Amino acid sequence: MLMKTAREQIVEYGNRMAADGLTLGTAGNISVYDPGLHCMAISPSGIPYEDTRPEDIVILDLDGNRVEGDRKPSSEYLLHSAFYREDFGVQAVVHTHSMYCTILACMGEPLRAVHYAIAEAGTGEIPLVPYHTFGTPELAEAAAAALRKKSRGLILANHGMCAGGSTLKSAYGLALTMEWCARVQLGCLSAGKMNVLTDEQMAEAMEHYKTYGQVRKGGAGPMGYNG
Repeated sequence: MLMKTAREQIVEYGNRMAADGLTLGTAGNISVYDPGLHCMAISPSGIPYEDTRPEDIVILDLDGNRVEGDRKPSSEYLLHSAFYREDFGVQAVVHTHSMYCTILACMGEPLRAVHYAIAEAGTGEIPLVPYHTFGTPELAEAAAAALRKKSRGLILANHGMCAGGSTLKSAYGLALTMEWCARVQLGCLSAGKMNVLTDEQMAEAMEHYKTYGQVRKGGAGPMGYNG
C-alpha cells in the first residue's frame, strides 16, 4: 500500500476535523504530499469521515492521474495540487467549510490582521480567492494566484477555507487558528470596531513566529499557535 502512514493520518485528522466542528457531513477534504513519489494521498469523495478507512484514500499524481486506490477521489484534488505546485514547503493541505471562515468567505472578506496569530500563515492578511465553482480548474488557478502572495492559508469566496503546512499536524493547526481568528474578526465587526495590525507589526510578529514554540528536529519549524 503506497503512502500507508499518510493514509492513516488522513483518516485520523478527518475524524478530528468533524469532532472539532471544522466540517459537517462529508464536506471538506484532506491531502498529504510525498515529494519523493511526486504523489498525494487524498480523501475520497462522498464518504463520511467516520466511515473512511486507509484503503479508501486515493493516491494521485499532481495532474490528477490515479496511481493507487479504487475510490473516487475528492473533487478538489486540483485545489490541493495547486498548493504543492506553488509552495514546495507545503506537504499537507486541509480544506474545510468551517463556520466562521465560511461566513467571511460569503461576505467576500479576507482574514485580516485583527490578531497576530494569522502570522502562522506566513502573511499579514490571508487572501480571499475569487469565487469559482468547486472542483474546477478555474478555482485551482485562482487559488494558485493567491498562494503567490506567500500565504499558506486561503479564504475561498462563497465556499470555505484552505490551510497548508509542512506536515498534516501543522496544516490542521493552521486551520484551527484561521477559524479562531475568523471568529474574532466577526466579533469585532459585530461590535462595530476592528483594530487591524499594521504591516510593520505583522512583520515583527512573523519574525517572532520563526522561533515560537518547540522547534522540531530536522530543521522543521515550530508548530504554531494551535500546535
